[in-house]
Amino acid sequence: LAGVTVLMRSLRCFLSRAGPFSKPGLLPWCATKSPAWSQLFLGSACKGNFTHMIAKKYQRGQQKSQKKPRHCGPLDGSWQERLADVVTPLWRLSYEEQLKVKFEAQKKILQRLESYLQMLSGVNVTTAASRSEGLCCCLHPIIPSPVIDGYRNKSTFSVNRGPDGNPKTVGYYLGTWRDRNIVCVRSNHLKNIPEKHNQVAQYYEIFLRQSPVEPCLLFHEGGHWRELIVRTNSQGHTMAIITFHPQELRQEELCVQKEAVKEFFTKGPGAICDLTSLYFQESTMTRCSHQQAPYQLLFGEPHIFEDLLGLKIRISPDAFFQINTAGAEMLYRTVGELSGVNSDTILLDICCGTGVIGLSLARYTSQVLGIELVEQAVEDARWTAAFNGITNCEFHTGRAEKILPRLLKSKEDGQFIVAVVNPARAGLHYQVVQAIRNCRAIRTLVFVSCKPHGETTRNIIELCCPSDSAKKLLGEPFVLRQAVPVDLFPHTPHCELVLLFTR
Repeated sequence: LAGVTVLMRSLRCFLSRAGPFSKPGLLPWCATKSPAWSQLFLGSACKGNFTHMIAKKYQRGQQKSQKKPRHCGPLDGSWQERLADVVTPLWRLSYEEQLKVKFEAQKKILQRLESYLQMLSGVNVTTAASRSEGLCCCLHPIIPSPVIDGYRNKSTFSVNRGPDGNPKTVGYYLGTWRDRNIVCVRSNHLKNIPEKHNQVAQYYEIFLRQSPVEPCLLFHEGGHWRELIVRTNSQGHTMAIITFHPQELRQEELCVQKEAVKEFFTKGPGAICDLTSLYFQESTMTRCSHQQAPYQLLFGEPHIFEDLLGLKIRISPDAFFQINTAGAEMLYRTVGELSGVNSDTILLDICCGTGVIGLSLARYTSQVLGIELVEQAVEDARWTAAFNGITNCEFHTGRAEKILPRLLKSKEDGQFIVAVVNPARAGLHYQVVQAIRNCRAIRTLVFVSCKPHGETTRNIIELCCPSDSAKKLLGEPFVLRQAVPVDLFPHTPHCELVLLFTR
């Protein structure tokens, strides 16, 4: 990993002296240009997965092609290897090779987006200079993750039948529900899962196997014990969240189960996990927010905390926080550098989670306005601002498509706004794109995407296409200037792509 080490050292040196974290500066990486901002495609074209395709070229000849796992019959390779091939498809490559795979994938995504945009004719996505060379925006080298193994600070473990048929197995799924061949395999050999997470999962499985209560494999078939979520911070504090389907249990019966799991992790065998907090959620749906089904603290501290970019960050059970803490620092520094915020700008942080991006840049801008759907995350952001003495931040709870238009109306008078968006994989709601596009005060937009195809492509098309009154896209189109891939997910095909648009 000598090459990666050298790159990280030079990157840290740059970040320590460039941009809003010291003084204004430009990204100094030896930039390469990627052939035209090509396809982040639409419709059926959105389904391409370039990283997997390119990874196969590297792996061809090194391993057998992957097949769908089957519940019965002889197997090629161990269950753990099969799981690793599904969850962490790049694990057999060196990290330097993984970075090459990911960079090539991002380049191809940009190339294909460009070709699609050109089909729309006259879409102003790139600078004239880069177009004259037949290239897209400035595509910087991929920023590697400072931590390669065991980097996840949050893991979600399922409960289902294991390879031996035991329905009280805790791990990750192989197979698909559609093919009815789901097998739950322990995650001990996954390179991205830290030992602490595997330890808690192991003891949850021990608890389940001694419990007289059955697991809930399918809602309509009954059973109760469901998934386990483990969150940790860099200080080693551990939060566990156990999901439980109440079915028809009375309240006193529920209390018995809560007391049993609490006893196991405080005084029984599970005490070795040394949990900082244990939560219990009664959920009748696949996923429930705190508002839909409150997280019940069985014991310990209600929150865990993380130190990031000089801030003490509070994290609730329900709050979004980047799963690679060290990588998140690189990501947020990159966002800050590209944003170019200064004392004359307002920073608009859309889909802000616990507010880390806005809070880390608050000292460089006149005001930070954050919008987040999850109420617990907004409470965390407000706590973090107060604890760190930050007074120029406002955080709003609700759907961005409802809050943003109203918020922007009050900020139009001669104020320059820099917008940062970091949406979920589903991308931005159309009304959010409309509001950004039609707000003349927004001259700079930083778009962070962990899935820069699919709906994100649609967002980019709408941001960059010519004005269209029928679609209520009236403002001047944005122009893509720079793209920076940041690897937060070693061993997997994924990485974050940070895109800078201006107009």
